[in-house]
Amino acid sequence: MSMKLLRQISVEDIKKGIEEALNKSKKRNFRQSVDLILSIDGLDLKRPENRVRLVIRLPYGPSKERSVAVFADGVMAERSREAGADKVITEKELMNLLGQKREIKKLANKYNFFAAEPKMMAHVGRVMGFALGPRGKIPQIIPPNADINKVLSDLKRSVLINIRNNPMASVSIGHEDMSIDELAANAKAVIEALSNKLPEKSYIKNIYVKTTMGPSIRIL
Repeated sequence: MSMKLLRQISVEDIKKGIEEALNKSKKRNFRQSVDLILSIDGLDLKRPENRVRLVIRLPYGPSKERSVAVFADGVMAERSREAGADKVITEKELMNLLGQKREIKKLANKYNFFAAEPKMMAHVGRVMGFALGPRGKIPQIIPPNADINKVLSDLKRSVLINIRNNPMASVSIGHEDMSIDELAANAKAVIEALSNKLPEKSYIKNIYVKTTMGPSIRIL
């Protein structure tokens, strides 16, 4: 891996950390997620340009399929429903939300990701920008000829990193019933994407892995 890390780590290092985290985690009466926690050094978040927003498609999908809402009308709305969008919000429905801050915040929190056809973006910014922006949920634009099935499928197996106030990120890379190889591949995808996105003079200082209720195991 050619990345901005405190020191170089290998896939074997990642696998060992995940294996230790799983071994030290007590069995619960629910399926625990496996989480990756990354702390960053040298990241000046007082400068807006240093804030990091990343949508990362995982090779093996997250512990729970992500929910996606789409802002669309007409043909795109129908295509989005057929492709499995969890919610389709038409222009009329969107404009009816104008000024309803509580409802808008509930909507912003309910869905993991948002997507929108280009003509809807200005309305989305006007009505919901104050809620979606800080949450790192600005909609992904869907070009007119895009494969909506692929767009939604990719988002449903992605994780979001949104670093605004604290120089750290925590994301689910899967669940305890997945293989160590699968979890390691997901962890590697997250580490690579984040490290490649970091500005100069900043780097990933520490990496931990843990199950939902288990102890944190340091990888880096």
